[in-house]
Amino acid sequence: MPGHMEGRASVIDGDTVEIAGQRIRFNGIDAPESRQHCDDAKGFDYPCGRRAAQALDKFLAASRPLHCSFVDRDRYGRLVGNCDRADGRSVQRWLLEEGLALDWPLYSHGAYAGQQAKAEAAKLGLWAGTFQAPWVWRLAHADNRPLSNQPLGLITRHHVAQSGYSCEPRRTCSQISSCDEASWYLANCSWGRKLDRDKDGIACESQC
Repeated sequence: MPGHMEGRASVIDGDTVEIAGQRIRFNGIDAPESRQHCDDAKGFDYPCGRRAAQALDKFLAASRPLHCSFVDRDRYGRLVGNCDRADGRSVQRWLLEEGLALDWPLYSHGAYAGQQAKAEAAKLGLWAGTFQAPWVWRLAHADNRPLSNQPLGLITRHHVAQSGYSCEPRRTCSQISSCDEASWYLANCSWGRKLDRDKDGIACESQC
């Protein structure tokens, strides 16, 4: 795995770009998926995933090339890294500051919590209305499978901080009561990624 890469980036979605044929996932954040829709301040539906990608494209175009330093490779084969524009501005921090993505504590260790709190308080981007956390949306739409009668996991201001869930003690799938709860553990707990691989995986999937 290369330690870093620099070049002209093409936007794939709100948290993924491609440089010289290599896809790069921004470390520590999660942006709405390309097909994801959210509700604005007036309750009107809008394509928040495409909106985030379009805003990112304009941001990157203002100062090229993009420089990324890699920390890992994900299960899809993408490099995972921290990326800065040519002028030194952090792409991840900017996305959080504009309310276009969420801090992902499992990977960021809270590195962007401050930017997220400011965007939330100012009702910027996603925080102006209601939305599903991207990790909840992905779980709900796996294999194009709609949610059952479980809660949609819609997020309003303060929802993330006041979810009521905790990583301690560790849960098994049989102890998880909703898709929203399972998604929170997957996104925020060190043991969460094992939920879809342990012997109780079918029980977890049945929550959605």
